[in-house]
This record gives sequence, structure tokens and C-alpha cells, in this order.
Amino acid sequence: MPARERQRASLLVAHNVDRALQLRSHWRIAVYAALPDELDSAPLIALARERGCRLYLPRIDRRRASRAMQFVEMRGPLRRNRLGIAEPEAAATIGARWLDVVFLPLVGFDRRGLRLGTGGGYYDRAFAFRRWRSAWFAPRLVGLAYGFQQLEHIAAAAHDVRMDAVVTEEGIIRCATG
Repeated sequence: MPARERQRASLLVAHNVDRALQLRSHWRIAVYAALPDELDSAPLIALARERGCRLYLPRIDRRRASRAMQFVEMRGPLRRNRLGIAEPEAAATIGARWLDVVFLPLVGFDRRGLRLGTGGGYYDRAFAFRRWRSAWFAPRLVGLAYGFQQLEHIAAAAHDVRMDAVVTEEGIIRCATG
């Protein structure tokens, strides 16, 4: 996607998030540091900071066998991990259960809240508790995507954790869980 279109879509997504979710100053929000092929999260990060939200970035455990993800407060310098993703070097962490909203990157999604990621399963493991607790209301899992990434149907795997909504440049799609 050309840089100008990517920037336009990212600004529209941030606007749609603001309209639909009305971010609050006390919210703890996890968001990703976008890779070049992902929808740019920078406008959303700027909006959340403007609203006074506490921001967290995912950090992948350095031990290769662990394949676990932590959420680290977004402050101080960032460094690239072995996958090229920017992560905070050192700051306070928070458990996935205590976040209010998590914005996830997507490769593809469907209306039922299933997502295709990059294949590491990090988000599915971090939020696996949502599959077993029907009374757990937080965090809300919200995908950020381009409209063209919507698919008719994604086959569910046993480990998949569904999203509550997806925000695109075209608007918000409330999923089966949302």
C-alpha cells in the first residue's frame, strides 16, 4: 500500500476508534508498534496519549522456548526484538487480564471475530483465559485493519481467541463476542 494511503487509513482508524470507544484517561491500553506492512498505530497512540491513557506495548519473552508475551508500559527507549518489532527496554509490566483495551494487528479477519496474525500465537496465549471465562469483560480485544483485509470466513482453531471488534478506515465491525 502506498505511504500516503497507509497514512490516510491510519488517521481514519484512529478517528473511528475515538468515535466508537471514546478513550478515557484512566484506561490501560495495549497497542502494537507497527511493522511496515501493518496498519500504522502511531495516530492511535497519539490519540490515547492526548486522552491521558496509560499505554503498553507487547514484549515477547527473550527465551525462545517460552513464546510468552508481556505488556510493558510505553516509556523510555524502544529496541527492536529478534522479529524486528519495537519494544520498551525496561518499564513496569501489567498482566493481560488488567488491560482495558488491546489493539491487535491483523493479517486478516472475519465478522465472527477470528483473526489471522503472523502465526506466532502470542496474542492467543496471552488472552487464552477469555476462552474459559464467560463473565470476564476486560480487556476488550479490538483488531486494527484495512477494510480489504476482511475475509468471508476463517476456520477456527481450538486455541483461537476471538476479538470483540475490528476498526478499519471504513468504520467499526462489532464481532460475535462484542
